[in-house]
Amino acid sequence: MSNDRLGREAHNETSNLSLEKTEDTQSQSKIVPHCIDPEQGLENANGSSDATTPPTKGSTSNPTKAGALPETQPDITYPDGGLQAWLVVLGSFSGMLASFGLMNTVGTFQAYLITHQLAHTSPSAVGWIFSIYTFLAFGCGLQIGPVFDAKGPRWLVFGGSVCLVVGMIGVSESTKYWHFVLTFSILGGVGTSLIFTPAVGAIAHFFSRHRGGATGLAATGGSFGGIIFPLALQSLFPRLGFAWSVRVLALIFLVILAIANLLIRTRLPPKIGGNIWPDFRIFRNITFTLTTAGVFFLEWGLFVPLSYISSYALANGVSPTFSYQLLAVLNAGSVFGRAIPGYVADRLGRFNTMIATVALCLVSVLGIWLNVGGSIAGLCVFGVLFGFASGSNISLTPVCVGQLCEPEVFGRWYGTCYTIVSIGYALRVRLLSVFTLINYVARCLTGIPIAGQILSVDKGDYWGLIVFTGISYAAGLICFTTARVLNVGWSLRAIY
Repeated sequence: MSNDRLGREAHNETSNLSLEKTEDTQSQSKIVPHCIDPEQGLENANGSSDATTPPTKGSTSNPTKAGALPETQPDITYPDGGLQAWLVVLGSFSGMLASFGLMNTVGTFQAYLITHQLAHTSPSAVGWIFSIYTFLAFGCGLQIGPVFDAKGPRWLVFGGSVCLVVGMIGVSESTKYWHFVLTFSILGGVGTSLIFTPAVGAIAHFFSRHRGGATGLAATGGSFGGIIFPLALQSLFPRLGFAWSVRVLALIFLVILAIANLLIRTRLPPKIGGNIWPDFRIFRNITFTLTTAGVFFLEWGLFVPLSYISSYALANGVSPTFSYQLLAVLNAGSVFGRAIPGYVADRLGRFNTMIATVALCLVSVLGIWLNVGGSIAGLCVFGVLFGFASGSNISLTPVCVGQLCEPEVFGRWYGTCYTIVSIGYALRVRLLSVFTLINYVARCLTGIPIAGQILSVDKGDYWGLIVFTGISYAAGLICFTTARVLNVGWSLRAIY
């Protein structure tokens, strides 16, 4: 009797176990990877902008809108911290300290050259040197991004380090206009692009929820460089001369770029079916297209104050010493502007934070710089406020772009975005007057040359240049706001 009862219980347990296995098998057969839409095929699994994907944990994009791709995949995990991840951030910080530090020192070089080696060259022509540099620094990302996704950062960062150090040594020996174009513009521009694209992209392999904060922290390297390098050059120029001062800068680059080469690395495998060639089909994503247009206008306006703040102060009677220090004041504000908005963006939304900081840029340019004149206190307020607001242009752009694509193709998307931005520096516009019709428009190398041309037309009055900067930020604000509204509407509470 006891044996029969034990037999029936064993049979029931066996039946229940078989039933559980059957149900588990059935449930597994219903699982479909979120990046594949069975009705639309595998094309959408590869990041097509036409895919409509379900939400994933940690994503801040709206899954119900075509063109708003999820930030993460459920089968990809991110350390979001740990020794290796933070060492990568340190490496990225070092890379940006050199690359973006040089970019933020453009104003010091320009102010020196127009009063020394290139004193007999027009401001617009001198502006071309730094416009070509900026064009290459951003434009080369079109190819560097896909190569980074497919091959990793090692040889890219090494090649960029060689270009940057050799370029600075070449600048120290330059005496003629074409010398500076070859050394600063070409070698410096290509080197900057080879370094900063992998430096930003590597962070996306280690961080997801805290990507904004980590990217912002690394991006402060450019701001610290913008503080240290102008002050160092200003101190060294009178004592060592131009040549040895720039050689000292090259030596500093050599040391900090060695750290970048050792620490910058990736961890995610290349995307299956990916290649090293650009792919403009990503512009089918409307949100990405609007984001790129917004960054285009932000960077268009950003480098006008960076390039002309020192010469603006000199023209308004401020002492040469303080005029050169203004760039350091601006970059000091940018340190906090790159770190704090990134931290806020992880909690309140990346696009939300970008919109707020762009609006602050617009207010600081038209509300303060337009009316400040030669007031030292006013210039300091503008430098700190604009530096803080514009710092997010660099730190929030990669996390906004990263919100729209998979991490394995982040380099391609980010590089393509900044290639279109570089066309802003490739636009050549001749203005007959601030108030008259534009006489000539051709898409070849602008930004700083436009500002130089406006300055020439206004006979040294910076009013038109400042208005041009304000219009650029207003256009960027419209683009980012439109991208947000298309995805989450006008609700102020929506995190996007």
